[in-house]
This record gives sequence, structure tokens and C-alpha cells, in this order.
Amino acid sequence: MNSGDGNEDDDLDLFRSAMSGVKPMQQDKAAPWRRHKPPVPLQLEQDEQPGDEFGDTAQETPEFLEFRRPGIQHRLYQDLQRGVLEPEATLDLHGMRTEDARRALSRFLDQSLKARRRCVRIIHGKGKGSGGQPVIKQRVNQWLPQREEVLAFCSAPRWDGGTGAAYVLLSRKWGG
Repeated sequence: MNSGDGNEDDDLDLFRSAMSGVKPMQQDKAAPWRRHKPPVPLQLEQDEQPGDEFGDTAQETPEFLEFRRPGIQHRLYQDLQRGVLEPEATLDLHGMRTEDARRALSRFLDQSLKARRRCVRIIHGKGKGSGGQPVIKQRVNQWLPQREEVLAFCSAPRWDGGTGAAYVLLSRKWGG
């Protein structure tokens, strides 16, 4: 719109012509404005909650751990299982109490994501020091799928810990 040369009247006529068939809406009530709460970092909140104690409700853990999110290519998962993807870092949870292991695992995953590591190894042991029950292994099997950035995990190859360790495939998009 150029001011001062008569085009304003033409623009106004065009606007009125374009709006001639428009009718006001029947609704006269707007949705009430609500203050949205800031998003809660859900993973941090879950990590800070005390872990549930090991008890009768614990599920039986298979000897070989296997987990793969939908959409993860079969070939990539096979590479993880075979040790083609080499772990870039290792966390040893041997001898830790459950709560200490949970915190250590959470910190390790966070650090690994920030470092943009693709594959890491978690040594959870086979439960020989806990009355034959692989307590930490069971917990690792429960905790890892709760982290969205964990794309897949499986028992490590025999030569790198076997059923006493897990290879974990991490998403790079979560790295800081």
C-alpha cells in the first residue's frame, strides 16, 4: 500500500469486495487460557526415584538378553550381537548394590550420549555373588528399555563377557 496516492481507497474497496460473503462465526466463546506447566524431564525424574527392591515380583531373566526397538534394522542388530560394533566404553556393575548400580548406569548412559557413543558394554555379571540370582542382570534388563535412547541391547559375544555382559546400541540423536 502506497500512502497518499489514492491506492488506499482501491485497497479498501478490494478488501470489502473480498469479504462481502463472509459471515461472523456463531461461536462467541473462546477457549479459556491456561498456563502450561514447564515440561518435566521425565527420564531425570525416573532416575531420581528410588528403585524398587528385588523381590518375588521380579521377572525371570533369560540367560541371553535380547531387546530391539521397532524400526532397528535386523542387520544392525546382528552386527551388535556378533561384536562387529565394538563398544566405545564399558561400565562394570559387579558387586554394586541395586540402587548404586541404577545410578551408575544412568550416569554412564548420559555421559555416553553426550560423547555420542554408538555402542557401549555393561558388565552386569551372572549372579554368582548373589545366591545364584543375577540381580543386577535382571535390573539392567528392566532399566535399559525404559530409556528411549537405548535402541537395542543383547548379551555380549562369548569372547567379550557372554551372558555376564550386554552390548547396548545408543541413538546419536540424543547426544548433547
